[in-house]
Formats: sequence, structure tokens, C-alpha cells
Amino acid sequence: MKKSPRWLGVGRTETGHVRRSNQDVFAAINSCNFWIVADGMGGHPAGDVAAHVAVHVATQRAKAVLVAKDQAPEVLEKHLTETITEANRAIHEKIRDEPALKGMGTTIVAMTIAPSSPPVAYIAHLGDSRAYRFHAGTLTQLTRDHTLVALLLERGLINDATARSYPNQHVLAKGLGMGLDMTPEVTSTALTDDDVLMLCSDGLTKMLDDTDIASILSQTQRNPRRACHDLVEEALARGGEDNVTVIVCAYTTPAKVGSLAIDKTLPPM
Repeated sequence: MKKSPRWLGVGRTETGHVRRSNQDVFAAINSCNFWIVADGMGGHPAGDVAAHVAVHVATQRAKAVLVAKDQAPEVLEKHLTETITEANRAIHEKIRDEPALKGMGTTIVAMTIAPSSPPVAYIAHLGDSRAYRFHAGTLTQLTRDHTLVALLLERGLINDATARSYPNQHVLAKGLGMGLDMTPEVTSTALTDDDVLMLCSDGLTKMLDDTDIASILSQTQRNPRRACHDLVEEALARGGEDNVTVIVCAYTTPAKVGSLAIDKTLPPM
């Protein structure tokens, strides 16, 4: 029996060539249209624990509330927001139970796609892990970085030239674990069946600029497994200075993607 096309995401994470451990975590829950990347805060205690807690809690809630196929778009947006805020609460509860973990945190970027006509992608994020849309040969960043340098740019306190050489480029202004009232920023975009969506940690965007990413997505012809592999391999080839994690999502058939189209999750810490 021929399998019907649907939105399928494939993910991969690598430690890279510089870091001793991998503090990135991802999950691709294709069965309920949910994909998520977390990047534990480098230089902070137990960033990997924060990332694992966030992804575990978020995916368990997603499996419980996002699996319904008839949810209205506004309901999906609400569920996505609540999923991320619940993950934030879980991190604080973990810190309360284990005070030695105080200071741990993580970025987060999560996506669900409403099966409407046209389909709509909803993306919630905190920090500098990003979401992109590749449409008709053009790559568009769907999230904005929640970093100190981005905040200074928004306020007009520095210009683009200064931002490129600003020290501590990746100091976060927002992230899970940084406060009990952390609410994710949610964006949405209508999709076509030819679109490709990508979630990534900053280990990719440190190594590849938007032109590089667009070129690879163009060459991989909407095959998420191939695109994910090629993006990560190129980041590693250029130095792999940080943990690198990528999820590529496209409207395709499980047969085309192969065995990596199954749900991918990691166990909690």
C-alpha cells in the first residue's frame, strides 16, 4: 500500500570537534507533527540536564495534546506555548529538588504544523536556536535571536558592523531556566507543499551563513534525511566549533525519507 505524503522531520546532533560533551538535544515526533531542538547553555552547570528535561517534558506533553488531527490553528498555538512554559517549570522544579543545578538553562525552538489548508507552521522559541523556511529558493529566518547583541541592535545602541565583532555574541537575554515567567515568542507562517523547514542550534549558524544553508537545501531536493546529513557534515568540515543539531522537515512520503522518518526521542536525564 502506497504511503501518503505528510510532513516529516529528520534530525541529527553531533558534539563537534571542540566541545568535550554534547549539550544539544532534539526530538522529531512525526506522528503528532512536533519537532524540537534545545541547546544547553554553554559555560553553565548542567546545561545538558536542562536541555534533556526541556525536551522530555515538551515531547511528553506534545504526544498528549498535539496528536489530535482536528485541532484549530489557534488551539495548536496555545498548546505550543503551554508546552514550552511547562518545560520551563520542569527545569525550575529540577533545580528546586537539586540545588547544585542552580543556574542551568537551555535555549528552545519547537514547531508544530496545523493540517489546515494551507498548512500553517507554528514556532515557539527562547534563546538563539533558530527556525528557517526555505521557499522557492529563498531562505527566511522565522525566529529572532534572544541575545544581548540582538537586543542592543533592536534598541539602536549598536549597528550591524559593531554587532558582527561584539564580544560575547551568544550571551542570552532569554532562555528556559532564566526565570519562572519565561514565555516563548510564537510566530506562524503559511506553507506550501514545496517548502522545507529547518530547526537548528547555533552550532550550525556559527559555521554556515544563510547563503551556505540555502545552497545545501537547494541541492538536496526536499529530502530531509539528505539535507540534515549534508548540513551537519558541512558544519563539521568547517571546524565544528560547537555542538551542532539540525532538524529538516519537508512534505514527503515515509518511503522517500527511509528508516529515519520514525519518531526520534532521547530519554530524560
